[in-house]
Amino acid sequence: MAIFLGVDTGGTYTDAVVLDDSANQVLASAKSLTTRADLSLGIGRAVDAALAKAAVRPDQIAMVSLSTTLATNALVEGQGGRVALVFIGFDAADLNRGGLVEALKGDPVIQLAGGHGHSGAQVVPFDMAGLERALTELGDSVSGFAIAASFGVRNPAHEIAARDAIRARTGRPVTCAHELSARLNGPKRALTAVLNARLIGMIDRLVTGCEQHLSHIGIVAPLMVVRGDGALISAAMVRERPIETILSGPAASIEGARWLTGEDTALVSDIGGTTTDVALLRNGRPEIDPMGARVGEFRTMVEAVAMRTTGLGGDSEVSQVNLGLGGSLFLGPRRLIPVALMAQDFPDLVHPALDRALAAEAPGEHDGRFVLPMPLHGAPAGLAPREEALLARIGQTPCTLASVLTSRMDEAALTRLVARGAVMISGVTPSDASHVLDRLDSWDGAAAQKALTLFARKRDGKGERIASDSSELAQRIIDQLTAQTVECLLEAAFDEDRASWGDVPAKSLARHPLTHAGLDRHQGLITLQLALGVPVIGLGASAPSYYGAVGARLGTRMILPEHAGVANAIGAVVGQISMRAEGAVTARGPGRFAALLAAGPQDFSDRDAALSAMETALRQEAKSRALAAGAQELRFEVTTDLREAMIEGQPMFIEARIMVTAMGRPRSAVVPS
Repeated sequence: MAIFLGVDTGGTYTDAVVLDDSANQVLASAKSLTTRADLSLGIGRAVDAALAKAAVRPDQIAMVSLSTTLATNALVEGQGGRVALVFIGFDAADLNRGGLVEALKGDPVIQLAGGHGHSGAQVVPFDMAGLERALTELGDSVSGFAIAASFGVRNPAHEIAARDAIRARTGRPVTCAHELSARLNGPKRALTAVLNARLIGMIDRLVTGCEQHLSHIGIVAPLMVVRGDGALISAAMVRERPIETILSGPAASIEGARWLTGEDTALVSDIGGTTTDVALLRNGRPEIDPMGARVGEFRTMVEAVAMRTTGLGGDSEVSQVNLGLGGSLFLGPRRLIPVALMAQDFPDLVHPALDRALAAEAPGEHDGRFVLPMPLHGAPAGLAPREEALLARIGQTPCTLASVLTSRMDEAALTRLVARGAVMISGVTPSDASHVLDRLDSWDGAAAQKALTLFARKRDGKGERIASDSSELAQRIIDQLTAQTVECLLEAAFDEDRASWGDVPAKSLARHPLTHAGLDRHQGLITLQLALGVPVIGLGASAPSYYGAVGARLGTRMILPEHAGVANAIGAVVGQISMRAEGAVTARGPGRFAALLAAGPQDFSDRDAALSAMETALRQEAKSRALAAGAQELRFEVTTDLREAMIEGQPMFIEARIMVTAMGRPRSAVVPS
């Protein structure tokens, strides 16, 4: 009997599952609140509770696998450390391509001479002196570096030289773009490297927290982490490439949905505290996004499941939107700490503040909101003076938002502090609405009642209260969550059927009045009916509370499997290790071929010899990565994309791209019989 332990760390909850791999049976599961200040605490509570329920000793665990939505959530919410981009051989116009400026969010860019050409030959020498000057000017103002060089995938020499110099000079984490993707498109590779550098500290804390608790209780089994395409990699590898954990949790949920339901084709919708993740399960396997993982506004070059991630969850911020004289509600994309949860941890702060606000004639702009400082290893790098002053005013203990904001400019500074992970905001969320409607009783329901009563007193464009009482407001919040979830699922479905709609964007179709008239079964001179053509598998702890109405609205079968609340943790231990290596062979002229190897281009006079050398090198690279990731009993897949042009009726070789994939099951620990 092989006993596996799956752990999933989300924005609100950490789940643990004990699974008998031989019998395909869940032995036990448990949940604990994610403890952001010290992730090992939440992990430990969930793991210990699951092991106790399963009556399994720590030394019986043969493998541990971890999935997480922390990286995904951070990108959706715009969080992460301040980093510098070293941009080699590109011009200023390249910064405006691929969303790179938006991803940088004002972080510094070091533009340097250098770079290579399409064939891997150096175009301009690397400006090492310029890099040294820039590092002196930056000092300690950044937490890490991202490096991207022109045609760095064809010859990474300049990226490697910059990496070695930065590590020697600063000791800070460095990410090279060529290490994350072998595909062309320099600005997009740079964006991916920036996001990776920004996530390193967060993912390192997660892996360390998990390892510490496993060691403490005596689990010696290897720790694996779920990659964004559902495959597993070693914990050591993910520390260097945390970007590969974006969509880790969603990818694990797809694997879990397939394992739990046995469904062949369905839309999978996983609602967490911060995001809703929608993907298509087709022929029993998740679709892989050929364009690279998209998270929020960013399109990366990380291979991952074709997942649509939206900032919509149980802990999404509830905002009032005034349009003309009317008003409406909108949820997300920012995650807040629910007031009910904040009150459970800090009752002496939350209840008196809510009582004072309720006793006033009209609610203040920031009444009912609170600030929670997050313990950090030193102050965030690169804070502006106003941000430093605001952080000092907040101090080390939770406080009301109104007590620390003195101007509109402070609000912008607070947003940046949230993005840097220095503080979190507490306010009204769908979780609070669920407490008011008695759908949830996990935290302080009385505080949720007060907070929604206060929020309901806000005025719309006509000067009227937005809701008569807390119950009416709570139902409106849940209805808004249903409406936005329906739009997420419709957008995914329209996008999958995009060949039928011409150039009309799926997002527009999902929100079109005719679409909603079809959902309403409109009857008139025109009769309209519209429904999803596949079932929906609803995952997440809150799915049973919310998704019944979603299925009814979409006119489809809603599947809510047993253990839906811990599907991510289940999916974390049912995957395989899969590592890929990609490379290219190009033509340099008549009878001249270059295999673009990791050590640099190698010339050949014979095309097949160049292809063979490239495949051999890639096979060894994929094998080494798979073994380092903890795989055993490897098998290989090789694909070659040959590009030729017809010249005077004869084929002329232009380029070949080769991809080698090494796959295998993770190595398990030898456990006592």
